[in-house]
Amino acid sequence: MNKSLFERGSVNNIRIHVLPTKRFKTFAISVYAGIPLQEETVATTGLIPFVLRRGTVSYPETTKFREQLEQLYGAGFGFDIYKRGDYQIVQLRMDTINDSFVSSEESLLEQSFSFLGEVLTQPVTENGTFRASYVAAEKETVRKKLESIINDKIRYAAERCLEEMFRNDPYRLHPLGSQAALSGITPEGLYRAYESWLQEVNLDLYVVGDTSLDEVTRLVEKSFKIERPHEKQYAKTNISFETGDVRTVEESLNVNQGKLNLGLRTSINYGSDEYASALVYNGILGSYPHSKLFINVREKESLAYYASSRYDGHKGMATIQSGIEIANYEKALEIIKNQLEAMRQGEISDLELSQTKAMIRNHVVEMQDSAFEMIAYDFNRVISGKERTAEELLEQVEQITSKEVTDAAQTFHLNTVYFLKGEKGE
Repeated sequence: MNKSLFERGSVNNIRIHVLPTKRFKTFAISVYAGIPLQEETVATTGLIPFVLRRGTVSYPETTKFREQLEQLYGAGFGFDIYKRGDYQIVQLRMDTINDSFVSSEESLLEQSFSFLGEVLTQPVTENGTFRASYVAAEKETVRKKLESIINDKIRYAAERCLEEMFRNDPYRLHPLGSQAALSGITPEGLYRAYESWLQEVNLDLYVVGDTSLDEVTRLVEKSFKIERPHEKQYAKTNISFETGDVRTVEESLNVNQGKLNLGLRTSINYGSDEYASALVYNGILGSYPHSKLFINVREKESLAYYASSRYDGHKGMATIQSGIEIANYEKALEIIKNQLEAMRQGEISDLELSQTKAMIRNHVVEMQDSAFEMIAYDFNRVISGKERTAEELLEQVEQITSKEVTDAAQTFHLNTVYFLKGEKGE
């Protein structure tokens, strides 16, 4: 696996990260805009990219906006909104074919930067504010997305577990906000929020492809019409927590299958030296088909339709998700807790350890085949302040011992048990 080294720069207080490579036939471009998760701004920030995608000064109609992407040989454009640590992240993406593979008179990379820069900094306006029809339509889009969560019971249970686990922390907030907050947003208020957001966000621009830092710097200067007073920096995420009584929350809805979710807190985060140990811990616990949760809860006892775990190093937490027969709640919870205790007692076989390391290695190696995955991995460095290349992570994982996994297990404390059951108490 070749070592990936991004070249760094800065323009107009926008951090620039470029990985020059001829490996890909396209240019992968990502803009990360991060702002602290706050109740006052989460709904407007979540709505902003939906409105930005509707039109720009040069392409004010949505059809013209999409036609321009077709003119760029079918360039891909999209966005995501999510939580990362204590921050709400808006990510804009473009995927554009390399000029050498088409007969274009103008540089496709330059045209892509012009398009993306305009999307971010020159949205279409009417009477000095966002176009009202676009705001109304996209509010409805977001409302439906929030409403749809209740229909996806696996996702709903996961969201509710986090809400309860972080009930006194902004992390409880959904990255799209709430329906109540959404309803009160006006075009004028959203535009004011957008102007403030553009000044206050951390901005990081990534490019992977056959280009150079000098070329990208020139294109950013030309295409991103923005004046920012100073460069923003990500603050360290708060992962402090109190150990104590486990909080149990039960909720009833019209479901036939129960959803049992557990939340754990840990002092190990992405910036910790023990991060690799926590990754292996989570892998042995519940990330893979050979993991303890899958084998013992689903296979041996046939108590769960699914059972898995996920570790979030940016917030210092892990979650366990399982789908069970409602009547099996007590037994399933007991066996899940038994797996947590087994990890704390060091009941880790050589096979579990080697299989988990192999799975992590496969994932990290496969990541090198995707430009956007390489970008996402490097962005971890920006938001955490921790420099750790993929090669260094793999070296650390390979050297992890069962004793180090057991030590990591001591730091994971059960915090919340959330159970979604049927309304009639089946």
